[in-house]
Amino acid sequence: MKNLSEPVLVLNANFAPINICTTKRALILVLTGKASLVLNGRGIVQSVSQIYPRPSIIRLGMMIKRPHPHVKLSKREIFRRDAYTCQYCGQRKKTLTIDHVIPRRLGGSHSWENLVTACAACNHYKGGRTSEQANMHLLHEPIEPSSSAQYIFGRYLYNNQEWEPFLEGW
Repeated sequence: MKNLSEPVLVLNANFAPINICTTKRALILVLTGKASLVLNGRGIVQSVSQIYPRPSIIRLGMMIKRPHPHVKLSKREIFRRDAYTCQYCGQRKKTLTIDHVIPRRLGGSHSWENLVTACAACNHYKGGRTSEQANMHLLHEPIEPSSSAQYIFGRYLYNNQEWEPFLEGW
């Protein structure tokens, strides 16, 4: 049996992308009538007595009301926003850290606008100083990333190119 933990894009009743679930969960939703298959680009799942299409995209039968999604502040999302690049020297290294542009001891917040990706060497050199005090300049102004469907579900697009038309414009 093929892998049932692969990601499946879940669309709301109005075709707005709302979530990612596993192939197993998507099959359960389709078989119970709570969702319908929109795209099968992955072949089949075979049980003892039946053959089912393996979903890539499903659409819920009822509209789900959800607040507009926001990108959660996390170390992984900071790295992703900054393209896994040190924001001081511009190098892509394996030893990346998170740096507070204005250190917390000087009143800096733990927010999108104050956190950047830094290599260990630059973070050590900067220490507990501001970037101006250390004479280090940022490559890009740190801002909160867009909460578009392209960004939120973008990390899945490399392996699921068929999702792209359903993510555009949301």
